Amino acid sequence: MKLIFIRHGDPDYEKDSLTEKGWREAEILSNRVSGWNIKDIYLSPFGRAQDTASLSLKKLGREATTLDWLKEFYYRIKDEETGEERIEWDFYPRYFVPRADLHDKDEWYKTPVMQTGNIEEHYKEVCKGIDDLLAEHGYVRRPDGVYEVKEHNDDNLVFFCHFGITSLITGYLTGIAAPSLWQGFFMAPTSITVLGSEERIPGEAAFRVQSFGDFKHLTEAGEEVSASGYFTDMFEG
Repeated sequence: MKLIFIRHGDPDYEKDSLTEKGWREAEILSNRVSGWNIKDIYLSPFGRAQDTASLSLKKLGREATTLDWLKEFYYRIKDEETGEERIEWDFYPRYFVPRADLHDKDEWYKTPVMQTGNIEEHYKEVCKGIDDLLAEHGYVRRPDGVYEVKEHNDDNLVFFCHFGITSLITGYLTGIAAPSLWQGFFMAPTSITVLGSEERIPGEAAFRVQSFGDFKHLTEAGEEVSASGYFTDMFEG
């Protein structure tokens, strides 16, 4: 099984849609997606993800399922230094880097700072959402984190969503704390992240990242890569 996550195009956050550039990116993306063999397509309920998907769905002649838990993981916590509210991944390196608890896959969402935004409850909602969906497709998570393969398949499941939620799910499936991905990795608008189920032991599966934030469709089309959500220049060589 392959899980293919696509970040929305260059965003107009005020309108919860796409910028003019974002629509160009979505059109280029649709040329790539339309050649895929896809079992099912799932969407975030947010407008920027729905708009990005719309062009691909039109070319595919397909419909998609909107999942509420696939919305951006965009909750507020209280900054321990200032007392002000901020998004739960918006830390400066001097705060995040030395905090071992925020790098712990089993403890990050239980930390005092995350508890100020009830992040544990939101996190478990997403975990249940992805596990229920995988179970529908024949992969059932065991208490040890390995997936029992009830029905092997080579299906491609596509998710149009966001950087934050994709990082969260990727961390959950691979055993990496979400803040480590939020802080240490980047997905450009319309970039593609692929997780595949490896089944080296019959009946058991674990998910492994095949690619993360791939935007070759943009560079091949001569479209500049958006740095939305990044804080330095992009390398496009």
